[in-house]
Amino acid sequence: MSKLRVGNIQRFSVDDGPGIRTTVFLKGCNLRCLWCHNPENITSDKILQFHKEQCVCCGKCVQVCPEGVHEIREGRHTVNRERCQTCGKCVEECLYGALSMQGQQMTAEELETEIKKDTAYYRKSGGGVTFSGGEPMLQYENLLPLLQKLKKQKIPIAVDTAGCIPFEWYEKILPYTDLFLFDIKAYTEKLHLELTGQSNQNILENIFKLQKSGAKVWVRIPLIPGLNDNREELEAICTFLQSMNGIERIEPLTYHSYGVGKYEISGLNYGLTGLEPPDPQMKKRYRAAFSGLPNVYWPEEELD
Repeated sequence: MSKLRVGNIQRFSVDDGPGIRTTVFLKGCNLRCLWCHNPENITSDKILQFHKEQCVCCGKCVQVCPEGVHEIREGRHTVNRERCQTCGKCVEECLYGALSMQGQQMTAEELETEIKKDTAYYRKSGGGVTFSGGEPMLQYENLLPLLQKLKKQKIPIAVDTAGCIPFEWYEKILPYTDLFLFDIKAYTEKLHLELTGQSNQNILENIFKLQKSGAKVWVRIPLIPGLNDNREELEAICTFLQSMNGIERIEPLTYHSYGVGKYEISGLNYGLTGLEPPDPQMKKRYRAAFSGLPNVYWPEEELD
């Protein structure tokens, strides 16, 4: 039986579509965005995470690990992830929550059971389930049976995507998807390549095709200070969006550093260390840049 590679399930989300939602983060991504806020889901593999502030250096992980991943010297715990086979023995032994294994494989039936637990909240709030990532569409073949099951249950479905896939994959899930949350990270191809490691030609083509297909689309634009927020780039993005009809909502998303801690616990390096969120003057400039577009939504915390 085919399984989906799941990073985590976040309940009571209000940032990934309308209403109260259950967001299912699927693992694996074909972009390498410098500011990624979910770096633990870039890889399709499981990741051993180490929360050093919760470690008491008891040494139980050292005793049970067959690969010598853990070492404790002079009260300091180091983790050699290159040796880790993600067997999870150390996680089972850790009584203090300092070690966790991020990622699991779940069947469509198992995920359906988890998602249905929050049905009452979806109905009262106009919410539903959102599949995010990573790039959830990289697992579209295994995701499709789950979407079909949820559609029969009349659970609203959103898919959060970066768009760097063949459009034929979207066509497979279109009949079962109520909303696409579609990222535009840059308009200029050279800049997009520098920021994400991929061209954006098929991304821009895909959003046009989705819109023409009659799909409900919300466009989200991450604004990263000093990278994609210069006047020329913002004007290019706005001009592109003005050329499209039927985009229900546009969400400019200002940079924050909430995800930085995920890099440390996952043993990953953050490439934008020291980057500060935009100040009020920069936010004012952002709002001015998007003022000519219809249906622009700024999250409340960004309107200070």
